[in-house]
This record gives sequence, C-alpha cells and structure tokens, in this order.
Amino acid sequence: QVQLVESGGGLVQAGGSLRLSCAASGRTFSKAWFRQAPGKEREFVAAIAWSDHQTYYADSVKGRFTISRDNANTLYLQMNSLKPEDTAVYYCAAALWPYSDYRKYDNWGQGTQVTVSS
Repeated sequence: QVQLVESGGGLVQAGGSLRLSCAASGRTFSKAWFRQAPGKEREFVAAIAWSDHQTYYADSVKGRFTISRDNANTLYLQMNSLKPEDTAVYYCAAALWPYSDYRKYDNWGQGTQVTVSS
C-alpha cells in the first residue's frame, strides 16, 4: 500500500502556471495524475513509470503539463499555459503500471482543487 497527499492547487488566471505535489509514503509504484470536473468522469492527465521514469500524457495537456518525480518519492505536475477547461479536482494515484484507466488504480490521494479563471 501507499499513502498519497496532494498539495499546490489554487486559483490562477488563464495563461498562468501552477505546480502540484503529491507526497508518497510506502512502497514505490508508478504514479499518475487524474482530474475530475463537476458532472464529468475522472480523466487521465499524465503518468510516470516507476522503473524507467517514462512519461505519458493526455493529448489535451501535452506540451503544457510536465509530470516528474524526485528521489524522495514525491510526484509533481507542472502546469503551464493553463486554460479554464483545466479547472477540476486533481488527484494523484499509484499502481504497479502507469495505466491511463482510473479504474485500475487502488491508491488515491484526497485531491486538490485547481481553478482557472478566464
């Protein structure tokens, strides 16, 4: 099992930047960021493999968001050129592989709100 705690959300104007963090304790897994807007299904944002740190992105964030992790097992999501449609609760998740399907993840953080104003 792994415990996950997100931080770094907030309110930002369109075109701005935010960096989310996810502190992880317990076993080392591949990790991912998902987001969920009101009334919508949870959607994949980005993932990073535990073994080789290979990264994967949703098309909607490619070129704007960067996922990374440090040696202390903290996960990051650098979000640049934010758009109002990026507004959502962002969750970090952990699993053996960097899946893009949220239903394959058993370990979740509590979520952090990101609001992008136009």
